[in-house]
This record gives sequence, C-alpha cells and structure tokens, in this order.
Amino acid sequence: MLAMDRRALLAGSASSALALLAPRAARADDMTGVSATEIKIGSTTSLSGPVSALGVQARCQDAFFRMINESGGIAGRKITYIYYDDGFSPPKTLEQVRRLLEQDQVSFLFNMLGTAPNSAVVKYVNAKKVPHLFLSVNGDKWGNYKENPWTMGFAPSARIESQIYTKYMLQQKPDAKIAILYQNDDLGKDYVGGVRDVLGSDFDKRVTAIAHEAADPTVDSQLVSLRASGADMLLSGTTAKFVAQSIRKAYDLQWKATHFIASGGASITGVLIPAGPERAVGVISSAYVKDASDPAWASDPGIGDYLAFMKKYFPDGNPHESYNTYAYTVAKVLMQVLTQCDGHFSRENIMKQASNLKDMQVPTMLPGIKVNTSPTNYHPLRQVQLQRFDGTGWKRFGNIIEGADI
Repeated sequence: MLAMDRRALLAGSASSALALLAPRAARADDMTGVSATEIKIGSTTSLSGPVSALGVQARCQDAFFRMINESGGIAGRKITYIYYDDGFSPPKTLEQVRRLLEQDQVSFLFNMLGTAPNSAVVKYVNAKKVPHLFLSVNGDKWGNYKENPWTMGFAPSARIESQIYTKYMLQQKPDAKIAILYQNDDLGKDYVGGVRDVLGSDFDKRVTAIAHEAADPTVDSQLVSLRASGADMLLSGTTAKFVAQSIRKAYDLQWKATHFIASGGASITGVLIPAGPERAVGVISSAYVKDASDPAWASDPGIGDYLAFMKKYFPDGNPHESYNTYAYTVAKVLMQVLTQCDGHFSRENIMKQASNLKDMQVPTMLPGIKVNTSPTNYHPLRQVQLQRFDGTGWKRFGNIIEGADI
C-alpha cells in the first residue's frame, strides 16, 4: 500500500510538472487564430471620433485581404480580418482588443491606429505575447524592442521627422525662431523632442511650444499664442484634424512662417482640401509613399497595380487619398512577413519574420526607400523625402534622407 502511494505520489508529481511545462510549450508554438484553412488578423481603428477620416485605412486593408483571398490566400489559408471601431478612445481600445484576443481569438494585431489607443494596450498585448505589428503611429517609442518585444511601428518616427524639418529650416535661416503646436501625447512630444535634439541648449531661447488635447474642439487659441512669438517656423506636430485647423488659422492670421506638418496629416483630400488648398500653399511635409495623383507616377507599374486594386476591390475609396496608398503599402509588407513564415504561422514565427525584413522595396514607396528590420531594429522605415504643397498637389524636393544620417 505504501509502495502504491509512493507511485501515485510520483505519478501525481510528474503530472503536475507536465502541467506546468505544457503552457510554456504551447506558448512557444502558439497557433491561436490559425487553422488549416484560415488566419485571423485583428485591428482597431477610428471609424468615429476626432480622427475618423483615418478609419478608411482599415476599410482599404479589408479590401486588400479580400484580393489576397481571391488569389488563393497565403499558404493555402484565407485571411479573416476583424476590425472594430474604438472612436480613438483608449478605454474603448482596450475593450475591443480584449474582444479580439479573448473572444475572436485572432492570431495577431495589425496596423492599429493611434498613439493613445495603442499605448492603452501595449502592456497587455506584450504580456500575452501577441504580435502587435506595423502600428499606424509615428512615435519613437514603438521601436523599443527591449521593453515591448512583441510591438513594432511602421512609419518613420515623428522624432526623426522633426529633426529633419529643423535641420532644413536652419539651413534656410540659421537664427530661426520656432513655434510648435503639439498634441499632448507621445506623438506630439516626439515632435518637440526632435527639435530639442537639433537645437540642444538653444531650445528654450528659440522655441515656443504649446500643447493641445486630443479632445479639444479647436486649436485656434494655441495658434494665436504661437503667432505672438514671432516665430519663423511653425511645426504642427499633431493629428489630421488639428493639422487642418492649424493651416486654416495660420492663414487667417496672415502668419508667414514656414509651416511644417506631420506626415500623418499630409492627406490632400482628408486635410488640405478641408483646410482650403489656397491656405495650404507652401506647407512642407515628408513622404515615403508615392502620391497616386502625381503625374510623375502616371506610368509607374506599382501605382498602376494599386489603382487597379482600388478600382476592383475598393471602388468606394478614393484612389488619390494618401491614407489608402499607405494602407495598401503596409498590407504589402505584412504579406512579405507571412510569406517568409513559409507556412508556419505560430505567433513566435510571425514576430521573428517581422523582425527579419531585409532591403524590401515596396512598389508604392518612393524609389530608394527600403524596409529593414532586425531583432534590434523595430523601426522598419527611416528614410523620407521632403515635399511642398503647391495648391494642387505635393511636389517633392531634395534627396532621400536617411534618419540615421542626420
């Protein structure tokens, strides 16, 4: 009887040990959201709220995945893309991401919109070891592979962008005074940080920076205060709605400062036309994706494929809307990641392949701009080209600028 008890005890101990080990083994090869016929992808976006114009990106990507499915899917699996509206409200984002992971059981999260919304879920997602890929954000922190190894941004960092703007302005006017309108979050603070990087100890003497909140109805009062600083350069380090307002108000104030705007607010149809194209003449931004409305790309094969996609799969979308070109471009990069998975779609391998992109050239990106990632580089894009609005379209000028070189 004693021997049997000992055997039972040993068997129970072994079972307990296996029970402890089993979850670790499952996590190492976590195939949640993947079956023999399907890969589930999740996202949140702003179909309502202060930046609802950007919600079109998810709709465009939904159409892109339908195109992929019609052509056979990826490694014989169809893509099921589930995206929910969070209204650009961080508590709602967390609610919707929990729904995606715990109820819908998606494999990974893709191109989620917004700094504050993503900040609300990043710890939760990383604790669950779910790939949180190619976020639609510009913050520098989204490349922090040490703190958040399952999270990766996509676009060039706002900090790099503002460094480039400041360098360019100082080349034109070495003693320039600078005014910064920034959204009071990580995105806006990166724009301030980039200017500080360049100016160093001169920052406080030459810069007037005023914040606004994402929920503010307007930024008119901030523009009036910034105008009083007498600055030669205005940097609108904020989101689309407020970029449009800053363009309009600066014009109404007859402020002749050189106006730089966040690349995320450079949409002609979503920002410049609402602001008034005549008010936006001379505004400068940066680009890494081709402008489908630019005659320079009329015979470009990459833009041709994009326009054909829009006509067939997303006819309600505006093919000249930069948000759509961007959405298509990011989806192309995701397809490369899934192709590199070679049929093995564990969460671990998806993340491994996302951090192993080498000199990828996407046909809708500007010539010379390449996607590169590694286990110690979670900033896929570091290159831009400056562009100036002439009242009808963006005109690029200067060379491709590598962020690491500035």
